Amino acid sequence: MAHEALIAFTRARQAEPGFTQPRFWLLRKLSEHDLAPDGRGMTLPELRRAMRSHLRAEDDLEAEAEVLPERGWLGREGEALRMTAAGEEARLAVKGHAPGVRARIHRGVDDADHVVALKVLRR
Repeated sequence: MAHEALIAFTRARQAEPGFTQPRFWLLRKLSEHDLAPDGRGMTLPELRRAMRSHLRAEDDLEAEAEVLPERGWLGREGEALRMTAAGEEARLAVKGHAPGVRARIHRGVDDADHVVALKVLRR
């Protein structure tokens, strides 16, 4: 239950600046400055496979991916999606929001105690 609450909290905070967690992951997977050091484009099936451990049942990756070219954050080369300069700016903006989310989660709990709590919850 704590895990679900943490995911819901994180997703709600990402939604505040108008973002979704799957959109952020798409940008990360396609950014040569993050998880795609070769900067090559990826098809939606490739992205789905790369993100399978992150996606939740309610995530519609195709619908999330459709929004990004409309915003100019991704371009298309055939079936492959590629990062644009505007997409990189958007990724950095959301990344910049993350320390505040982390600080709210950790408020009043030092890192060592947080690690211990996570270890106990994983059992």
